[in-house]
Amino acid sequence: MTTWSFAAVPLWAAILPAAAYLLTLAALHLRRRPAVVAGSSDLLLLSAGTAGLAVAGPLAVLQPAVGGTAWAALMLLLAAGLLLAALLLAARPRLVVYNITLEQLRPVVAEIVAALDPTARWAGETVALPGRGIQVHLDGRGGMRSVSVVALGGRTSAEGWGEFSRRLRQAIRGLRVRPSPWAVVFGCGGCGLLAAAAILACLPAGRDGTAPSPSSPPPASGARHAPAGRSLAA
Repeated sequence: MTTWSFAAVPLWAAILPAAAYLLTLAALHLRRRPAVVAGSSDLLLLSAGTAGLAVAGPLAVLQPAVGGTAWAALMLLLAAGLLLAALLLAARPRLVVYNITLEQLRPVVAEIVAALDPTARWAGETVALPGRGIQVHLDGRGGMRSVSVVALGGRTSAEGWGEFSRRLRQAIRGLRVRPSPWAVVFGCGGCGLLAAAAILACLPAGRDGTAPSPSSPPPASGARHAPAGRSLAA
């Protein structure tokens, strides 16, 4: 039976997706226009960035409990995929706007809301649009220059949210912002991981964090083989 182990994945290959994720964030924060990403796409991007570490970490730890066959490895991957799908289905409708502050985004959202529903009411960073059947909350991520626009309430109108999202994307295209200082942080982190992956890939086998292949121990020096024709008992 074919066997395959997640522990066989080299460490340098496991950290490559994380490096690509950080470099992608750096590129988004370098843009002179904010970037709007759907919440589902943002979660998929994060999952892809951490996939290598998940395979070399938790999945490699769990695999001995389910067996070392290729089918067992496939079942673990399918379970991880189902977990991700459940998270996507359970998540609220959301947009993530990169390289923008809450103070810059709020006037844009206020203008869109006023055009969509004149009866809209604000409460802090949350606005209710009763005529459209949606409630929208602006969640700023501190000084990281990114804002999540989240739909609240249990009965969000798909049509109302779709129209709001379309208008927000159009309004964001007309904004001009300066590159975020976080681009340097994410870029240095991604380049650092790429350099670490290159160093680990150049190391001799068995020194890059993976276990060396087991070798059979040499026979004991005092061991003697009994003659072929002699019985063990007199």
